[in-house]
Amino acid sequence: MPEITTAERAGVGRDGLPRPTEDRVVLLPNAVVLLDGATSPTPRERDGGWHSRHLAAELARLDADDRADLRAPAEPHDLADVLARAIARLAAAHGLAPGDSPSSTVAITRWTDTSVDVLVLADSPVVVFTDAGVEVVADNRLRDLRGKVDRITDWRNREDGWWVAEAEPAAAHRAVRASWPRDRVRAVLMATDGVSCGVDDYGLFEDWRAVLRITSEKGPEAVLDEIRAAEAGDADRMKWPRPKVHDDQALAVIRFIAGK
Repeated sequence: MPEITTAERAGVGRDGLPRPTEDRVVLLPNAVVLLDGATSPTPRERDGGWHSRHLAAELARLDADDRADLRAPAEPHDLADVLARAIARLAAAHGLAPGDSPSSTVAITRWTDTSVDVLVLADSPVVVFTDAGVEVVADNRLRDLRGKVDRITDWRNREDGWWVAEAEPAAAHRAVRASWPRDRVRAVLMATDGVSCGVDDYGLFEDWRAVLRITSEKGPEAVLDEIRAAEAGDADRMKWPRPKVHDDQALAVIRFIAGK
């Protein structure tokens, strides 16, 4: 069993006031799931936090077949199939309509005795440290569209846009996926964009190896602390333009080799 550590912290709203986090970390027997909720294009009482919470519950209470998928059966199913069924169940249970519902990014890392499988849908990257180096599994379609279109939500779950877990199960099969032999993998980092910004946008850390090193020496909370301190020093958001001073943060570290 790998060693798993996590850190989570709520951000603030666009008004700068505290509010509950919309990020979720789900620990399953042979998988870790990371979710980051996003509000519906026509906001109602069901916001991004509602969606990430309920999708997390669907993934945590998988039925016998789905649970087997995540508990490493002899021939594990594609992670996209697992996610698609969870999206379909959630949409059916709550009457969610494609294009007019809240949504969540999804990152899944699953391990068996022989493999490590990763799925990433929207902007919550997974970083895999192998015996050959560092490999980042990222879905950059949303990032690539920002600044190029007027209303980013109009391009959600479109062939020429970006894909996210909402009410359309087919979106799961648009996720970025990758696999490695388990004996090649030393560690995995999973991050929502409130954490990955420290590498991708702020340049606070030299690279993902530096982030892993901090989690080894000081724990994952130290990574969140450093990002929050930098954002507090840019409260007017001039150095790093962003919708709010502090985003929600979620970080999971999976170590398959102790101390790595």
